[in-house]
Amino acid sequence: MNLSEEQKKLVAAWVAEGASLAEVQQRLKEECAMSVTYMDVRFLVDDLQLQLKEQPRQSEAVERLAAAKQEGESARSGPAPGGVSVTMDSITKPQSMASGKVTFSDGETADWMLDQTGRLGLNPVTPGYRPSQTDVAAFQQELQRVAQGF
Repeated sequence: MNLSEEQKKLVAAWVAEGASLAEVQQRLKEECAMSVTYMDVRFLVDDLQLQLKEQPRQSEAVERLAAAKQEGESARSGPAPGGVSVTMDSITKPQSMASGKVTFSDGETADWMLDQTGRLGLNPVTPGYRPSQTDVAAFQQELQRVAQGF
């Protein structure tokens, strides 16, 4: 990818402001009329020796999810019932607002993502796996807890 010095400075400024890789990709498209892949942006940031900032802020969709769950339930701490554990990716997967992994009480695992419209999706490692309703509820509670601490 050939960028001018001015474009490289723009990318550096965006990263310094705390932009994610997806945000840099979108801004290159909108402001520089450059259509690049997520991986190209990752390589560009590495080539320019830029350091991505941790994203302390939650995405708006994750905040809405946490607020909605908190309204309907009393606040609680500790792991979710049923032994369900949830982790959040430090680098969000492309096309998602938040993403991570979940391990259900029966030991089955899945990737999860929250898309741009706020829809939550699961991609189980075992094809055709469907968690129990109890595990789904525990997953939602644990996701809320993890999202609030992120």
